[in-house]
Amino acid sequence: MTDTDTVERQSGTQIIRRGLALSPAIKDGLGLTILLAILSTVGGSVIPILIQRTVDSGLGDGGDANVSDIGGFLAIAAALILLTGGIAYWMRIRLFVASETGLAQMRVDAFRHVHDLSMLTQNSERRGVLVSRVTSDIDQVSQFLQFTGISIVVSLGQIIVATLIMAYYSWQLTVVVLVCFLPLAISLKWFAQRLSDAYDTVRRTVGEMLAVIAEPVVGASVVRAYAIERRTQARVDHGIKRNLDSNVGAQKLVAVTFASSGVAGGFANAAVIAVGVVLGVRGDLSMGTVIAFAFLVGLFVGPVQTATQVLTDAQNAIASWRRVIDLLDTPADVVDPGASGASLPDGALGARFEHVTFAYPEGPDVLTDIDVVIEPQQRVAVVGETGSGKTTFAKLLTRLMDPTRGVVRLGATDISTVSFADLRQHVLMVPQEGFLFDATLRDNLLYGRKNATDRDLAEVIDDLGLADWFTSLPRGLDTAVGQRGESLSAGERQIVALIRSALADPEFIVLDEATSAVDPQTELRATRALDTLLEGRSSVTIAHRLSTAENADRILVFDAGRIVEDGSHAQLVGAGGVYARLHASWVAQASLAAPHVVDPV
Repeated sequence: MTDTDTVERQSGTQIIRRGLALSPAIKDGLGLTILLAILSTVGGSVIPILIQRTVDSGLGDGGDANVSDIGGFLAIAAALILLTGGIAYWMRIRLFVASETGLAQMRVDAFRHVHDLSMLTQNSERRGVLVSRVTSDIDQVSQFLQFTGISIVVSLGQIIVATLIMAYYSWQLTVVVLVCFLPLAISLKWFAQRLSDAYDTVRRTVGEMLAVIAEPVVGASVVRAYAIERRTQARVDHGIKRNLDSNVGAQKLVAVTFASSGVAGGFANAAVIAVGVVLGVRGDLSMGTVIAFAFLVGLFVGPVQTATQVLTDAQNAIASWRRVIDLLDTPADVVDPGASGASLPDGALGARFEHVTFAYPEGPDVLTDIDVVIEPQQRVAVVGETGSGKTTFAKLLTRLMDPTRGVVRLGATDISTVSFADLRQHVLMVPQEGFLFDATLRDNLLYGRKNATDRDLAEVIDDLGLADWFTSLPRGLDTAVGQRGESLSAGERQIVALIRSALADPEFIVLDEATSAVDPQTELRATRALDTLLEGRSSVTIAHRLSTAENADRILVFDAGRIVEDGSHAQLVGAGGVYARLHASWVAQASLAAPHVVDPV
């Protein structure tokens, strides 16, 4: 998943507008929040005026001090400071609540959209990169809105107000200040483009770094088993180094802009003092006015220096926002019809592939002109060598992907017109490796049917003949399965997946040989449970071992993306074709591996 041309061509302003449109909560009450920011800015800008009045009143003409005026000015200044602080607090709270609410919704939308994407699209992107778009990229936008975004309003307000007040006191000194900052203003557009490019790279390398860190954490057992810690560490170090280099490159540009504003501010302060003294000696300015002007220059210089940091944070946030928008703009090539979709009928379901062809983008056909009917309550085994198209056939049947050409039907209904919610109630895929979440056994089973009671769970476990296994668990339904179910054996994870499937109670089950990689005792237990689960249901099983195919009602033999044979075990063995050759090879290998063991199936 790469940045689209449309998103890349959009300016920073367009990205911000698009981001705000995707998070409407951010704009709720934004007018009042901006008004509060302006009021806090105006309040701060009045202080130099009071300083001028206080100094001139305190010194007086000829040295006569007006003490009563000084006290009044100081009281007004204290009141303004307190009022400005209260307004700033109120503004910050409003901004925080609005921005976090809006970005929380964007985070939810982005996460949901990831699951709306087809498996093909998801597999083309590294998991760490997807996670970074939903987490760290949106965090960058959050910081921008809560701190940098409002700083833009405050800084611009201070610059405008300070300029107007400076012009009121002395247009000559105002021109001096603006001339000092003119080179920086001219160069900002150039810096902005370079910063935008630099932070696009930074955000991309953050995702890549998360990906290379997450992989060995999840696959820690493989890393240790093959003693590849150094090689893995080298990959992680490389990812971290790329991110470090991109950050250093971006910060060098930031340092240039910040230093440039400091230099301009230094020149402005020196020039104001020098020219102000000349004008004061000539009698054109009072001492209080010169001192007030020095404070006004500070009000002008401070926001300009802040603006350089704002520019940096803004480019970082825009780069992050661009990546999130790019994710949301990625089309869901397997589209959920939603509430307007068709519903599948209750009862036994059959399936039909009508001249179905599938090819990956810019690749050759993986399946070619598949035309086959699966009858209701029929048990079908799908066999073939690796790469023959078996798994793709199963994914099309469960609509994890859509065909390039042709139609897949369940009953008489085009599967692409069925809502995901209805489809998942009728058709269920049990993968080869049962994935479990880091929770209790009960929580994992309830993914099959969320409203099931403990009694329902116990009944299903008993119906599948798994009561003896269940009673062996240390805490029953409260047993913690660990991350990815690692507290259980591979066979136990598959048993949990079968129980969860039985709870879901679908009419059509697709299995990727759910008992192909477990110990013999667990395999026997799981196989019996599986026989009970499939009873009275339509099923398609990707058979990695041909003992599974022997017990099927029907076998589909795939070769190079086509169905080359179709029949029962006895028919296909007698035909002496592809299946007979595969079966003979499997029998020979099984005999060599364990000549004294009888297959439990």
